[in-house]
Amino acid sequence: MKFSESWLREWINPEISSEMLADQLTMAGLEVDNVEKVAGDFTGVVIGKVVECKQHPNADKLRVTKVDIGKDELLDIVCGAPNCRQGLMVACATVGAVLPGDFKIKSAKLRGEPSEGMLCSYSELGITDDHNGIIELPDNAPLGKDIREYLNLNDVMIDISVTPNRADCFGIVGIARDISAVNNIPMKEIKIANVPTTISDTLSIQIDAPKAAPRYLGRVIKNININAMIPLWMKEKLRRGGIRSVDAVVDITNYVLLELGHPMHAFDLNQIEKGIIVRYAHQDEEMTLLNGNEVKLNDKTLVIADHNKVLAIAGIMGGEKSSVTQSTTDIFLESAFFAPLAITGKAREYGLHTEASHRYERGVDPALQFVAMERATQLLVDICGGEVGPVIEVTNQSELPSQATIKLHRNKIDRIIGYTIEAQKITDILVRLGCEVEYKDDIWIVKSPTWRFDLQIEEDLVEEVARIYGYNNIPNTNMKIESVMQPKPESIISLRRIKDLLVDRGYQEAVTYSFVDPKIQHILHPNEPVITLPNPISSEMSVMRLSLWSGLLDAVLYNQNRQQSRLRLFETGLRFIPDEKCEFGVRQEFMLSGVITGNLYEDHWQLPKKSVDFYDLKGDLEAILSLLGCDGQVLFNKAELSALHPGQSAVINLNDEVIGYFGVLHPEIEKKLSLNSKTLVFEINLAKINFKKVPVAQDLSKYPSNKRDIAIIVSNTIPAAEIISVCKQAGGEQLVKVNLFDVYQGDNIKEDQKSLAISLILQDKSRTLEEEDITNIVSKCVTALQNRFKALLRE
Repeated sequence: MKFSESWLREWINPEISSEMLADQLTMAGLEVDNVEKVAGDFTGVVIGKVVECKQHPNADKLRVTKVDIGKDELLDIVCGAPNCRQGLMVACATVGAVLPGDFKIKSAKLRGEPSEGMLCSYSELGITDDHNGIIELPDNAPLGKDIREYLNLNDVMIDISVTPNRADCFGIVGIARDISAVNNIPMKEIKIANVPTTISDTLSIQIDAPKAAPRYLGRVIKNININAMIPLWMKEKLRRGGIRSVDAVVDITNYVLLELGHPMHAFDLNQIEKGIIVRYAHQDEEMTLLNGNEVKLNDKTLVIADHNKVLAIAGIMGGEKSSVTQSTTDIFLESAFFAPLAITGKAREYGLHTEASHRYERGVDPALQFVAMERATQLLVDICGGEVGPVIEVTNQSELPSQATIKLHRNKIDRIIGYTIEAQKITDILVRLGCEVEYKDDIWIVKSPTWRFDLQIEEDLVEEVARIYGYNNIPNTNMKIESVMQPKPESIISLRRIKDLLVDRGYQEAVTYSFVDPKIQHILHPNEPVITLPNPISSEMSVMRLSLWSGLLDAVLYNQNRQQSRLRLFETGLRFIPDEKCEFGVRQEFMLSGVITGNLYEDHWQLPKKSVDFYDLKGDLEAILSLLGCDGQVLFNKAELSALHPGQSAVINLNDEVIGYFGVLHPEIEKKLSLNSKTLVFEINLAKINFKKVPVAQDLSKYPSNKRDIAIIVSNTIPAAEIISVCKQAGGEQLVKVNLFDVYQGDNIKEDQKSLAISLILQDKSRTLEEEDITNIVSKCVTALQNRFKALLRE
């Protein structure tokens, strides 16, 4: 935000120097990036009038003039500016004047004609880079007056960095509020009277996107003079705010933008058909912007349209067809509140960045539309004339931001600031910031002003109190910090332990972005809802990841393209799942993911060249899950996941809850991602495995164990893990171990069946088991298998 100091002092004029003012702005959170003089250093330049202008007798491009500077004698001055003419009010450097760059004006002869001074351009006075002609001043400019005084050139331009939460400071009024609060002096009140209507003309307004455009105001103004001369004071304020003068209507809307921080737009009324419709664009709907660019809009872009065409991209830029031109006499003036999320990122999407989008993306005061409308109307009538129609308003009150009511506790302020500020001073500060405040029993009930919608929680108010009180006024004291060792349950598995285990097994840790390419994510997770960033770094990083696989597979491709074929990578981090039940509509889960590809072993003369397979990855996962100490409760079942090979993938269950997936990447996906070898991936929800079964000391049985083997025939589709689990449940405490030691398929076994050989280890802690006990336990296991899986005992 760029502005002139003199303009700010029109609103609030503390008795401090420019340097102190800049320091106050910075300490109030509006960091001053640059302070620049409005003009160069010069003296001896006054206002003059060209009373005679003739062609130079010896030079085609020079003119001989006589200039009146309010003294008894006229000055003879030779001028080469193309706009020099009789009757023009000019900036005249007299003999003895010193211009920027220590250029001294002396009497001289130019091509034989005497010259007693110089008529100056803006560039020659160090004001702007415009050197196309000499300065043209208003006809009522006082002769002989110092140009520095007349144009208020003893001024500076201040450029501040406005943080995203302080959108209210994108106007002079917002900055003045902060200076008023810091210095505890009143600022100029915003008193803008309603402009009386002289015509009854209106235009219908239809809002089809009330959430994106909760409030829209419009007004018809007819018979304006678009070519009216803009006052010099307005041109100068715009220039010192970094905005060039265009025409009367545009300059006035830009002036309101800088003054109040509220963007406005004017349409040529005769180009609007039937009425205004605020809606989302149709997919690939075309329009030509004010800058001449032709764009294709998407269906997420909010537009202002009539009944036949798009007039503007809402809050960003108008269209060429409805723009105000030199022939415009009737306009439709717009003043609207657009929801920040409806505008955020859209300008960048179309390669644009405008003053309006910069403000709307951060949010404008939802109560400012009426004030801005009346202010702009009054300026238009004063400068351009015209007949004013009534304000047309369409407001969806329920969709407008509401003023937050916040409880602020005394102990909260003292604890965060570390210093006790008097209660009355805190109340005064909040009131000076525009809040409505009630104080009782060390609790402030604070209602934020409409322009400070960033004040939402207690900590926001604490920051405001400290900011306005002054960080420099808070004394330095030594902090008292007591370190207390927090107890850590033995059952928690540290993330470092899991990482160390993976590193020991040959993995390397990777760190990838949480923002991923939507194309790659769609390949891995088709038809799943995603969270799209409103203002992405690039199109390849425009959505939040649904899993960590997107980044890891991109890392694999990067390494394979650099001749690294054997890879083992893992990563821990958050994934982001759209979920309306969660805060902000997103569920964040902390995940452990990994990928392996290439040979099982490093190149070695004694080791076989074997590619990694499903069971290699399964072994790594079993090693991680063994840290839980509850191996029997972990099951690997067949998975149906679009990203994985349907015959070589599994879901990991713990206590009947899904905790992750692993398997071979689907061949079609490998092809689409240009991976050049079989790739295996896994992903586990770390929150589901952050505990372990704590070992408990117990007596060892001094009685002998007994081993019995059984062979059963079951369907191929039944996992061996389920067989073992059923045996353990049926055998009870005396069955201390179950082990699968052989799998057979072949002769005498049907094609859709398999033979499993299982050893049962039986032992009791209090006695030696009798044969009858052993037979009874084995029978229970066999019966349970028969009932559950229709297993046949193989003879």
